[in-house]
Amino acid sequence: MSATPLPPLRLPRCLLDPGAVHLPTADADGLVAVELEHAEGRFTAIKPYPAQAEARLPLALTPLLEPHAHLDKAFSWERHPNRTGTMAGALAANQREHHERSVEQVHARAERALDQGWRYGLRAMRSHVDSLGPGAEVSWEALLDLQQAWAERLPLQLVALVPVRHWATAAGEQLARQLLGRRGESAAAAGGVLLGGVLGAPFPPDGADGEGLRALLRLADGLGCGVDLHIDESADGGGAGVALAARLVIELRIGVPVCCSHSCSMSQLPVRRLLPLADAMAEAGLAVVALPTTNLWLLGHRDGHTPAQRPLAPIRQLQRAGVTVAVGGDNVQDPWYPGGDFDPLDLLRFSMPAAHLAPWQRQGLMPFTTASSRLMGLAWDGVVRPGAPADLLLLGASGWSDLLARPVPRRVLRAGRWLPSPSPSPLQQLLEALPA
Repeated sequence: MSATPLPPLRLPRCLLDPGAVHLPTADADGLVAVELEHAEGRFTAIKPYPAQAEARLPLALTPLLEPHAHLDKAFSWERHPNRTGTMAGALAANQREHHERSVEQVHARAERALDQGWRYGLRAMRSHVDSLGPGAEVSWEALLDLQQAWAERLPLQLVALVPVRHWATAAGEQLARQLLGRRGESAAAAGGVLLGGVLGAPFPPDGADGEGLRALLRLADGLGCGVDLHIDESADGGGAGVALAARLVIELRIGVPVCCSHSCSMSQLPVRRLLPLADAMAEAGLAVVALPTTNLWLLGHRDGHTPAQRPLAPIRQLQRAGVTVAVGGDNVQDPWYPGGDFDPLDLLRFSMPAAHLAPWQRQGLMPFTTASSRLMGLAWDGVVRPGAPADLLLLGASGWSDLLARPVPRRVLRAGRWLPSPSPSPLQQLLEALPA
């Protein structure tokens, strides 16, 4: 089959084959003008494009990732709002929602999320799943079904979310073996189930959380599955959770990947304490998922006050220490955060000013692309090279400022075929029908 060329475009140099020595040096925005060719769903060639100074080529990215979502509760805000915007309010509303879940509800919400993410340009997703209580079984039934149904389009990893001390009980071990046994029902879902838990300040004086984390790490290591923790999701505690995780991973010689989602409280430490903690996390091989939307919405929320301190994982300091850091969207239209839509470009546009990331710098873009791929253990790192999937986001923006300035149109290429543009929503149709 002959190769099909794409229109000339500009791609970040960090998303192009590092071995392609024939390409020109990237410009000040880290972009290179190229022409790509593909055949049978794979890229076959990367050619330099002799861009003229006045040419306005479209910006392109490889499909992005969602390393931390909550599909079981997504789109539940309308029935279970949390208008206080506090952690306590979110917990209460989430508990009410959890008690009324059905397989059909979770399936419909998660199917909507996966379909939207696919059309927006996501290529993989990791979702945490409430795994204790009346809504746990129905959530897993729905999401395991969707994991198999979407395996060829949008791989879905699922993380069992419980209080971390639960893993030190016989019921916790039984849950882990049950979930990992289910994973084996489909080769497409292999590696798609992880263990997780909630750990952070205030730590109970009985030490049960520490023993729970020790049990979780041993259990996951023995079963050969990864760990993804909700850890230090507050302004308090000074990173005690990630410090404990780093110490135990080294002490127990844990060989499976361990991810520390949130890791907010360490950002409140002075530099003299923050940097050694980041070094310890790197030594232990811990990865981090920063979650700007939910953290900035909930943490430090006091009625009538604008917070002076905004707890958020210290992305740049962690990167400099050698820690793999990804950025995720976390909650979408549920009691924990009323916004979001599983659109990775919206998350990128939000996160850049929130975390002082610059997309024209390699480390500013990595949390949404190659670092997320590495953290999730995906086969494709998101770099365009001959033989890589012919997947691409072609954007109605000529550069980074254009992309950050406003929402832009996009076309999504999947295995060499363009997805149809999404139909406008009923409200959009209403607005477009108004007379001039």
